Amino acid sequence: MRVKARWPQQLVRYATCVVAAEAVALIYRHLLHVNPTTVALTYILMVLLVAAYWGFRFSVCLTVAAALAFDYYFLPPIDTFAIADPQNRIAVFAFLVTAGVASELADRARRRALDAVQRRRDVERLYAFSQRLLATDNVAELLNAIPAYIRDGFGAKAAAIYLLNSQQVYRTDPTASNFPLEDLQLVSSRGEPIIDIQRGVSLTPLHLGARTTGAVGIAGATLSRATLEALGSMIGIAIERAGAIEKLSQAEAARQSENLRSVLLDSVTHELRTPLTGIKAAVTGLLSGYNLDDSQRKELLTVINEETDRLDRLVGEATEMAQLDAHKVELHMVPTEIATVIESAVEESRTVLGQHPLEVQIAPSLPKVRADADRIAEVLKQLLENAAKYSPSTAPIAITAERKGDCVVTSVTDHGPGIDDFEQSLIFDKFYRGRDQRYSVQGTGMGLAIAKAIVEAHNGTIGLTSQLGHGSVFYFELPAG
Repeated sequence: MRVKARWPQQLVRYATCVVAAEAVALIYRHLLHVNPTTVALTYILMVLLVAAYWGFRFSVCLTVAAALAFDYYFLPPIDTFAIADPQNRIAVFAFLVTAGVASELADRARRRALDAVQRRRDVERLYAFSQRLLATDNVAELLNAIPAYIRDGFGAKAAAIYLLNSQQVYRTDPTASNFPLEDLQLVSSRGEPIIDIQRGVSLTPLHLGARTTGAVGIAGATLSRATLEALGSMIGIAIERAGAIEKLSQAEAARQSENLRSVLLDSVTHELRTPLTGIKAAVTGLLSGYNLDDSQRKELLTVINEETDRLDRLVGEATEMAQLDAHKVELHMVPTEIATVIESAVEESRTVLGQHPLEVQIAPSLPKVRADADRIAEVLKQLLENAAKYSPSTAPIAITAERKGDCVVTSVTDHGPGIDDFEQSLIFDKFYRGRDQRYSVQGTGMGLAIAKAIVEAHNGTIGLTSQLGHGSVFYFELPAG
C-alpha cells in the first residue's frame, strides 16, 4: 500500500519535468530570444537541481524532454525533430551525455547527504537509547523496559527481546505476533541480523563480545544493518552490566554501610570539634592571666555557655535518634490544634529565624489532629531551622496548614538553592547531608531523620518537593482526629 500511495506523487513529478522543459523552450523562443548555448546551459542547471532534490529517474526524464525541446525549437530545421547539420547532432549527443553525467553526480551527492543525515539521526537515537539503558541497575526492570525504550526511541510499532539463558521473550505488547519465537531463536543461533522489508521487521542478535546472548526484534522502523548491530551490542552489554551489579549488591551494601559509618564519624567529629574549640579558646583566655575586664570575661563565659548548650543539643539529638529507632519514645497523643503547635514552634525558633521574614497561612476551620504537641512542634522547629540555614539571610519563609482529605498538611517553604532529584531520595536518611553544603553549613544530618521518625510514629507521612534554584517545600501530613 505504501508503494501505491507514492505513484501519484511520482507521476506529478514526471509531468512537472516535461512541462518545465516545454515552458523554458517557449519562454526563450518567444520572449527572451537567447542563443542555443544559453538554452542548453539552462537545461543542464535544471537537470542538476532535479537530480539533487528528486533523484536520478526524474533528472533522466527532464534530460530527454529538454533534448527533444532543444532540438525541436532551436536547432534547424526549426519545428521538426530532424537535424540537418551533423555538428548539431554532436551537440545534442554532448548535451545528453553532459546532462546524464551531471545528474548522476548530483543524485549521488544527494544520496550521500541523505545517508549522512540518516547516520547522524541513528547516532543520536543510539546515544539517547544508551542513556535510558543506564537509568536502572535492576535486571528484571531493565528487561521489561527495553522493548518500550526501543519503540519510543526509534519510532517502532513494536519491539521484543529474547534471552538465550532463560528462554524468555519480553515484548511491548504480550499479545503481538510480530516476532515468533522461532525467528528470534533463529537469529540467536545464526548470530546475524535479518531485515524483512516486506513485513517491516528487523531482527538482530544480542552480542556480548563474541558471545550471542539473545535477540531483539523491531517492527515498523527501518534501521540500517550497522545501527541494528550497535543496538544489539548495547542491549547485551546493558543486561550484563545490570546483572553484574545485582551480583555485587551484597558487597555494595557492605561498602555503603562502611561509608555511612565514615560519614557519621566525619559529621560528628566536625560538629563536636567546633564547640570544643570555642570552649577551649575561651577557657584558655580566662586562664591566661591577662588583665581582662568584666565585659571580656562575660563574653568568654557566654561563649562557653553557648557552646556547651550546642554540645548538649548534639548529644540530645543522638540520644533521641537512638530512642526513636528503638521505639522507646512515649507519645502523649491528644487532640491538638495545629495552629497552636505552629505558634509554639515559631516562638521557640525566633533566634534561629534571624532576619528571615515569616509568613504564616492557616486555613480556617481545620480539624484537630491526634498528636503529641511537643513532638510535632519539634518537627516544625527542625523544618524552620533547616529553611533558615539553607536560604539567603533575608529570604522569606512561609508556613501553611490546610486540609487534604482526612489529613492536615503542614508545609514549610524556603527560597534556598533547591535539592536535586537524587538527593531528595536521601535527604531524610540518618546522617546524610547535602553534597554542596556538607562543610559550609553546620549540622549532623540527624534533624530531618528525627523529624521523619516522629511523624511516622504519629502514623503520618513527611516529604518534600524542590526545584533547583527556586527553593524547597517540606511538608508533613497528620491524620485528623
